[in-house]
Amino acid sequence: MAGSLESKAMTLSLIIKWGGQEFPLSALSEEDTVMDLKHSLKSLTGVLPERQKLLGLKYKGKPADNSVKLGVLKLKPNTKIMMMGTREESLEDVLAPPPDNDDVVNDFDIEEEVVEVENREENLAKISRRVKDYKVEVLNPPREGKKLLVLDVDYTLFDHRSCAETGLELMRPYLHEFLTTAYEDYDIVIWSATSMKWIEAKMKELGISTNANYKITFMLDSAAMITVHTPRRGLIDVKPLGVIWGKYGEFYSKKNTIMFDDIGRNFLMNPQNGLKIRPFMKAHLNRDKDKELLKLSEYLKEIAKLEDLSDLNHKHWERYLSKKQGQ
Repeated sequence: MAGSLESKAMTLSLIIKWGGQEFPLSALSEEDTVMDLKHSLKSLTGVLPERQKLLGLKYKGKPADNSVKLGVLKLKPNTKIMMMGTREESLEDVLAPPPDNDDVVNDFDIEEEVVEVENREENLAKISRRVKDYKVEVLNPPREGKKLLVLDVDYTLFDHRSCAETGLELMRPYLHEFLTTAYEDYDIVIWSATSMKWIEAKMKELGISTNANYKITFMLDSAAMITVHTPRRGLIDVKPLGVIWGKYGEFYSKKNTIMFDDIGRNFLMNPQNGLKIRPFMKAHLNRDKDKELLKLSEYLKEIAKLEDLSDLNHKHWERYLSKKQGQ
């Protein structure tokens, strides 16, 4: 369906000039926004969207805002756009927290927005383009008969904002035990709204990428996300599971996928598959008290018995687990 919808919007061909090189770009349509363009440039150049400055993109005499659709800019075929911005080059930059944001504080209840965005043609078309253009590096092949667990990183697996000498001090309690148990029934995918370099560094620092008791199937970064417009909140970035299902439909679908994220709006396109985990913050104060992953291990084990996960309401996962354990 998304493929046929995508053809309604005219495809743009642009040339991006950066660092003495030219990068042809033809994976965008007139319905995409300036922020979509920046995400595509991140895939090409490694420069994060918030570090990019695009010269020459004007709308009504002013630099085009991230929410402006490319179609209204009247860009001619093979228009050349100059980009300024630098990659995260040093290990210190990679291991440091991403640029400040208040996502956890400013998260909102997604239920009121779902109807407006989940099935909009332009959003399905964006997913279709991610399926086609986003390159996934498979670390370990999908396993037949396993369900899929998609995990956020920041505040889900560790506290990325507190100070510590090593990342291990900020690791969420029971992390490796949780992943070991989950791996028995689920393939594990990491999806973070940051750069792949930063994700890889954190996975190594936390000992996830080298643990012998479980394996990560693949990892996705911010370039796999899409930007959607919500009537009440404006533009937001989300993690559409349709990107994974479109690429690996023979293994994964809405019936066997669950995603953990501390930011509920990240699964705005797939609310039935999302479980909003309590954020792990202030590690030094909460390290001895946080048992979220321990309890979620039990929940994953319980629902792994089901053929179809899409009928569950993960918002009430604790109630479901208590009921099952009381039987």
